[in-house]
Amino acid sequence: MALILEGMEASFLSGQLLIAMPGIGDPRFERALILICAHDHQHAMGLALNRPVEGLTVPDLLERLEITSEAEAPEDLVLLGGPVERERGFVLHTADYASEHSIEVTDALTLTATRDVLEAMGGSGPPRRSILALGYSGWGAGQLELEIRENVWLTCEADESLIFGSDHEQKWTRALAKLGIDPHRLSSAAGHA
Repeated sequence: MALILEGMEASFLSGQLLIAMPGIGDPRFERALILICAHDHQHAMGLALNRPVEGLTVPDLLERLEITSEAEAPEDLVLLGGPVERERGFVLHTADYASEHSIEVTDALTLTATRDVLEAMGGSGPPRRSILALGYSGWGAGQLELEIRENVWLTCEADESLIFGSDHEQKWTRALAKLGIDPHRLSSAAGHA
């Protein structure tokens, strides 16, 4: 488990997963699993990986945006990435696709928030794996570090099955299992030793 409490300058959380603790106190983040896409001294930004927008698939959204598909886009559900700028789209994808507007999250993951990635998803050169999210989760300077110190979030290494898997109901439990934690044994009361 990569709990970063001090020395954030040396080890930011980009590419790590945040797992919401029970009793987080904000229904928007209850049982949330968030991939941190950008993190520095000034801010942190991430996408929730287990909040599907019911009934809205990637092909549906491409059609609404009048992006013609040369190939069959994946029937994946669009995700609600977070409460900030919910009208803005973000595509988190494998690094086999990148545009000049893409941001490297890790060596294997890239984030693109421009129309070109949507056109690629409906075309002949899509990324190998991707998720499309509306909105994002954001934190100001020091806010995420404080929340981690206050036991609001656990962190763990990301893997493709947690990021791109379609079993959204089980992602939170599976992320906890990666840490050897049984969710039934977690308390919603935070404590400090």
